[in-house]
Amino acid sequence: MAADPALIEWVKEAVAPLGTIAHKRLFGGATLYCDGTTFAIVAFDALWFKADAQSDAMWDAAGCERFTVEMKGRTASMNYRRAPDDVYDDADALREWARIAIAAGLRAPPKKQRKARAAD
Repeated sequence: MAADPALIEWVKEAVAPLGTIAHKRLFGGATLYCDGTTFAIVAFDALWFKADAQSDAMWDAAGCERFTVEMKGRTASMNYRRAPDDVYDDADALREWARIAIAAGLRAPPKKQRKARAAD
């Protein structure tokens, strides 16, 4: 995976009116957060928005493919959808899709905290 720094900055700038935007590098890509809620990833030089069962119909209607990755000889799918082409040069479109993704992120169950390892 590759995270295009210019794409990350474009998304952060365009989505800033919706909240505090942050990112964290992850496996060569990046995860994007709005006010602490995961809403997108940047991977394979593309933007992928958080999706869920409630928003899938909108993503399907826009023709946005699911994020998949090859892992140990099999294809794994994640709840992210490729951003529509217009978001790369239209800040208003980017914010509209980001709102949908942020809502999906807010609906996601909280991640379980990992237990700390006991000191030896």
